[in-house]
Amino acid sequence: MEFWRNYKETVLACIIVAGIFFTLGLNVGERDKEVVVLGVLNQELGAASVDFAPFWKAWNVLNEKYVSATTSEQTTDEDKVWGAIKGLTSSYGDPYTVFFPPVESEMFASDIRGNFEGVGMEIVAKEGALTVVAPLKNSPAERAGLLPGDKILKIDDMETSNLSTEEAVRLIRGPRGTPVILTIYREGRSAPFDISVTRDVINIPTIATRLLPEGIFLIELYSFSENSPNLFRGALRQFVEARSSKLILDLRGNPGGYLEASIDMASWFLPSGKVVVRESFGDGREEKAYRSKGYDVFNDKLQFVILVDGGSASASEILAGALAEHGEAILIGDTTFGKGSVQELVSITPKTSLKVTIAHWLTPLGKSISNQGITPDIVVKRTEEDILAGRDPQLERAIQYLQTGE
Repeated sequence: MEFWRNYKETVLACIIVAGIFFTLGLNVGERDKEVVVLGVLNQELGAASVDFAPFWKAWNVLNEKYVSATTSEQTTDEDKVWGAIKGLTSSYGDPYTVFFPPVESEMFASDIRGNFEGVGMEIVAKEGALTVVAPLKNSPAERAGLLPGDKILKIDDMETSNLSTEEAVRLIRGPRGTPVILTIYREGRSAPFDISVTRDVINIPTIATRLLPEGIFLIELYSFSENSPNLFRGALRQFVEARSSKLILDLRGNPGGYLEASIDMASWFLPSGKVVVRESFGDGREEKAYRSKGYDVFNDKLQFVILVDGGSASASEILAGALAEHGEAILIGDTTFGKGSVQELVSITPKTSLKVTIAHWLTPLGKSISNQGITPDIVVKRTEEDILAGRDPQLERAIQYLQTGE
């Protein structure tokens, strides 16, 4: 999941220009085309020294000389344009800046709607490896035993080392009831191993609550969706009605979602005006601060623990970081994922889109979330053996802290 804000539909100037070039290319010679292209580019982009001649030479060489090894599939001119844009975005080296051709764009839209067929996990191509951010609660991926931090080496017989996140998602997705075999490298294991996951309809869960025998109220938040603020308010009402002063918010395996949801949730614990998160643009522009709405309904008798782990990302890190730095909650668990960048979704054509990183999130005290994530106040590991045995030392440590204060 990513942070989305409402923007007017826009089309990047360079894509408009590219469309003009393509039309011109059908009517002029190669040398004249290069001159026209460079002239329009310099005018539109203000790039006095950009030389696009190599691009057009490659385009023409491929058109004139390339012979397909098979005749079953032919690359269309439209496919070539999409490929060129994908190459442009990949040159930035940012796994979160991605171009979506028509099929991938529709798949991404289905993710945002929160209903699709697949295995149910957040993944990202990070530092040369396809990494599991977190399996969704009660998803096929979780039931099959996938864990945050797992590296996916193969999808069926396809090696993932050169795949983008979106290409990997397309391979993992599939009709309900069909299997996909993932070859996994997991820290602590001596060798890679295979996990077979049967695809199903995925409905992204949001929240669950329960009162523990120790009189501690537990809220498990699985995602930051559009309706999660209302569900979280209802969960807090249940907490108050339970007449407990001890609260655990479990953000483990929560890959994030809407920025507005994390701000609204933080506002229940922070006075009006307190900074929840800072948005840094990194180009000399002034940071933008997002502040609490000031619901602030709890007094200093509240004892509050937030559980985090390597699957806590994005909005989870914003909420946990804000409440910890303002002294409202103690963090227990493992270091968070470190997904602290901001993306804007831009429509390129009616059927394609570009997700582009435009800023980075900082905690209220100015700590970059992207740099190594957030380290809890009390670090407790939960191993694969713990999970298989049904043990939860992180939750147990949280209960101990709320009972004893240490």
